[in-house]
Amino acid sequence: MMYSAHSPDKERGIDLQPYESHIRGVLKRAIKYVEDIGGNAVVDYNSLLNIVRQAALFHDLGKLDGANQPILLGEKIAKRLPVNHVDAGASYFLDSNNLSLAAAVIQAHHIGYGNFLEEESKEDRMFRDSEIMEHTDKTLDDLLAIHNSLINEYKISEMYGINGKKAVFLRIALSCLVDADHTDTSVHYKDHPEPLPYIQLKAEERLAQLDGHITSLNKRDDERSNLRSEMYYSSRDSKTTADIVSCDSPVGSGKTTAIIAHLLNIAIKRQLRRIFVILPFTNIIQQSVKKYREYLVLEGENPNDIVAELHHRADFESNESRHLTSLWRAPIVVTTAVAFFETLASNSPASLRRLHELPCSAIFVDESHAALPVKLLPLALNWINTYSKEWNCYWVLASGSLSRFWDIEEIKLTNCYSVSELINTDLRNQLLKYEKDRIKYQYDLSPKGLQELSEWVIKFPGPRLVIVNTVQNAAIIADYFKMNFGEKKVKHLSTALTPNDRENVIKAIEECLKDKADDDWTLISTSCVEAGVDLSFRTGFRELSSLLSLLQTAGRINREGFYCDSEIWTFKLKESDCFNINSELHESRNILQKYFERGIEILPELSTESIKNELQVSAISKKSKDLVDCENTCEFRFVEDLFKVINTKTVMVIANDEIINKIKNHEKVSWQDIQKHSFRIYGYNIEKFYLREIIAGIYEWKLTYDDFLGYMAGALQVIKAENGVSLIV
Repeated sequence: MMYSAHSPDKERGIDLQPYESHIRGVLKRAIKYVEDIGGNAVVDYNSLLNIVRQAALFHDLGKLDGANQPILLGEKIAKRLPVNHVDAGASYFLDSNNLSLAAAVIQAHHIGYGNFLEEESKEDRMFRDSEIMEHTDKTLDDLLAIHNSLINEYKISEMYGINGKKAVFLRIALSCLVDADHTDTSVHYKDHPEPLPYIQLKAEERLAQLDGHITSLNKRDDERSNLRSEMYYSSRDSKTTADIVSCDSPVGSGKTTAIIAHLLNIAIKRQLRRIFVILPFTNIIQQSVKKYREYLVLEGENPNDIVAELHHRADFESNESRHLTSLWRAPIVVTTAVAFFETLASNSPASLRRLHELPCSAIFVDESHAALPVKLLPLALNWINTYSKEWNCYWVLASGSLSRFWDIEEIKLTNCYSVSELINTDLRNQLLKYEKDRIKYQYDLSPKGLQELSEWVIKFPGPRLVIVNTVQNAAIIADYFKMNFGEKKVKHLSTALTPNDRENVIKAIEECLKDKADDDWTLISTSCVEAGVDLSFRTGFRELSSLLSLLQTAGRINREGFYCDSEIWTFKLKESDCFNINSELHESRNILQKYFERGIEILPELSTESIKNELQVSAISKKSKDLVDCENTCEFRFVEDLFKVINTKTVMVIANDEIINKIKNHEKVSWQDIQKHSFRIYGYNIEKFYLREIIAGIYEWKLTYDDFLGYMAGALQVIKAENGVSLIV
């Protein structure tokens, strides 16, 4: 008799997938993912292999139920299976083999883990669906008999103990199962071709090529160039035996290439399989990606395959869209802290699907002190320590701000971290001497309206950089500049633009900056350019935010020290002219304002004190402790809910008619193309901006979109209408 795991798609001419075919496919893939992680340096490797094997074998046991098979065979049509198919596998391990963690993985493979304290309080109903328990218990022996008649060559082995952090272990176990399950299903339905074999890191060859590039660039014979060269070779050849190191090298020291050389060398020594580059928050990453592709891609390779560019999470749970999920399969992955750390925190199977690619990697967290909101740093450092000690990961925490946030007691909590220095004190001090006179910090905290701010800014020498706290404020100011000073006098860069358009804007900015005679213009932006971009302006303006953001912005001003009078001004906006105020920055704004009012000199060394001040605010300190406590007790849903770089839920929106039509017509489209032509917007704006869902989790933009303001070109029209004001003067 035929048993089915997936129903046929008659419209597309795709037959059903036999149960045994799917189980064998998932098992093969899941075991391969575990084996790719490797057993030599992973604390709980045998337990991982055993649990993943058992979960893969029995994850769909309930699909054999007599009520489910008519739908899966295509004899009946239904939106969902009448019997929850995960309960049978969970029941089998709980009742027969006491493999409770395998039961937990099976229960979670569609909906994510529950909170374990709640599950444990359910006693004999732990990891079970209480609504169908009685039915499952009655039919379990029959289901097992069918399963064993189809797949009978695999034996259940003993359970191994978990010696490491249980929450991290369980996420990786679920990652292996879910990726195997989703991949096998999408290949069957022809949504995605069979994945190609992994591209190897080839660290030796890439390091040799990077050395050649650096040699060709280091032709100037002056003290600063010589120090950059020393920085590169000192980092590359470091003899460190630590698992976590820090590198606090100032702007213009060649930190980025030096650290990549170091990571490639570490990858050679430790036989690591990929490198991650993590940039703060939702930063613009195209410049970094361009540089890495130029320096690290070998002859004959496709740059897109070698250096993956992930601007934001592209995770989809539904059957019709989950094949579009972005994965971490490239040997070098460049992404943002939002996409990276929220994956580590996730309880969503679609997000966790990529997590098994992280073990045995080298990770470069650029501007690590500013990579996350302060309240999230304790748990993030907890994960960094766990992945280094238990999953063969090597970390570089880089900074240009002399931050030692890992030494703050409120961040350490109950954990002990050992963080070593990558470069020696003498070299660091020599590099820092160029930083002291590069820029002067100024402030004017009298709140300014749109016209007053604009006329104040243009009095200063250019090119000028203005960074504000919200996408809406940046669009309002950029729109005003364009209408009143001319389109050649202003550029706009924010996440209101798709990555494709942001790349074009960056190219235009780079061309303008090359022309030293063309200096009377202003870039209006958000925090997306605070780090990760090699852009240098004469004068800077930063809406009052955190000290860390101010220091980050300062890194975009007079980067090479060409000017002797460069300034960066901190300012405040009036609550008028449709400006909106980011309430999430309330505490950090107050702390920085007090520094100014007390006459405290703004220096990079102040960043550790600033982080400490934020953490000492009772609400932030409590949230940090709650997060770590929830992680330690495997409260997965709480951790996912609380660990948000951006607190408000966002949705993905596409602004490209060709891609939208392909999706509507069920034509193949890659997640890379979706990423290039999409942006994320707060979910509470779905109705306000008339968003239309075209596939589960993906929306189309119907208002005006242009390559200057992005989606804010249409959104501003709605905002103006709501407020009954005109912003054009």
